[in-house]
Amino acid sequence: MPTAKAPQSVGTTPAPQLTDTGPQTAAGKVLWHFTMSLDGFVAGPGHAMDWMTGFSFRPGLVEEYAATTGAVLGGRDGFDAFPDAGGVYGGAWQGPVFVLTHHPDDAPPTPGVTFLDCDVTEAVRIGLAAAGGKNLEVLSPTVGRQLLERELIDEIDLHIVPVLLGDGIRLFDNPGGTPVRLRLLNGEDHTAAVNVRCRPTGT
Repeated sequence: MPTAKAPQSVGTTPAPQLTDTGPQTAAGKVLWHFTMSLDGFVAGPGHAMDWMTGFSFRPGLVEEYAATTGAVLGGRDGFDAFPDAGGVYGGAWQGPVFVLTHHPDDAPPTPGVTFLDCDVTEAVRIGLAAAGGKNLEVLSPTVGRQLLERELIDEIDLHIVPVLLGDGIRLFDNPGGTPVRLRLLNGEDHTAAVNVRCRPTGT
């Protein structure tokens, strides 16, 4: 007597395994790179960064990005809040820093920092030339958004940490703008949703 087969349930196809990103490579990319809160902030009010403690990252992560970064491009607000160019990656990285500003004349002379008053496209050209084949890291939400609009961002690289800030500087603040579709580089399904499961700690 033939054995009856159990009916297949709709939607029971195993979801593809979402892998971690591979190590960052120094490939002359324009890299928009941040550690970000779960609710989309890359800095607290006034560019505060004191919330970014007590989290664990992949071993060697700082060294990985320090080794693949050739130059940094930032904005004036971020520079005014943290004017120490030698503090990138906690001092693990040293190299040319470019700050895009509409008023370079009142910027304090800072070793290793060049203030640019130009179009963002020209700022990227200058930054990539200085990066010498390594990546140009964009460490400014405002500059990154402008570059995204010009299709000048090669990758968005985010480390999402389990905290809700509720206020501060958002990665992508574009009210009324058109949604930007992205291609996920984790795993084989480039449209996969990323599942994050957290529990409030009560502190």
